[in-house]
Amino acid sequence: MSKYIPILAILIAVIALGIFAYTSEALTYAGSRPETCANCHVMDAAYENWYHGPHEKWTECVDCHLPHQNVLIYYLEKGRTGMHDVYIFSTGQTPELIRAKPETKTIIMENCIRCHKNTIEAVVMGPQTNDRFCWDCHRNVAHGARGLTLLPMQDSTLYPTK
Repeated sequence: MSKYIPILAILIAVIALGIFAYTSEALTYAGSRPETCANCHVMDAAYENWYHGPHEKWTECVDCHLPHQNVLIYYLEKGRTGMHDVYIFSTGQTPELIRAKPETKTIIMENCIRCHKNTIEAVVMGPQTNDRFCWDCHRNVAHGARGLTLLPMQDSTLYPTK
């Protein structure tokens, strides 16, 4: 009988993880839909500003906020930042103002350059000091004009799914 205990424990763990994955819709977080990023009410203003901003028709959150060197680096960063967010939100350490960390700013800057390389090369002639981020001048481009949302949480009836 004792030889079946490890098998039973593994079976129970697999079933429990399966139930957790199903009820939390965990697989949606592996995708790229912006609505998934807005599941946490603290992201509502960022989502709302992006939705009404100029990039909404061309980008999703992951286009700017995750690295695109290769699929492994992409999903490692997605998992790292996702687990960081889960920890911060679930332990009540959510800051009032959400700001990108230095490593995230680097990723975002690389993606600005990746998407706008031709424009940058046409506008910027010769070597530059690169001591500024694109959003230092183009503040309202990615997420639109900054402001507070009046909604306590994301209202999916206001934003059609794509």
